[in-house]
Amino acid sequence: MKTAIHPDYKKAQVQCACGESFETGSVKQELRVEICSKCHPFFTGGQKMIDAGGRVDKFKKKYNL
Repeated sequence: MKTAIHPDYKKAQVQCACGESFETGSVKQELRVEICSKCHPFFTGGQKMIDAGGRVDKFKKKYNL
């Protein structure tokens, strides 16, 4: 590796819009994010699953199978 061309990697404080904060590593000292694992619908269980049922029946009906 070449010397003196890589940015300094240091501890960074991450602030979410929901108020959660945690520490990680980054080239910036402070990061502000809109959504984190505490408030994301996928992790909180609030994500709605799209019902894909009936697609096969629709295909069969369309092509008379």
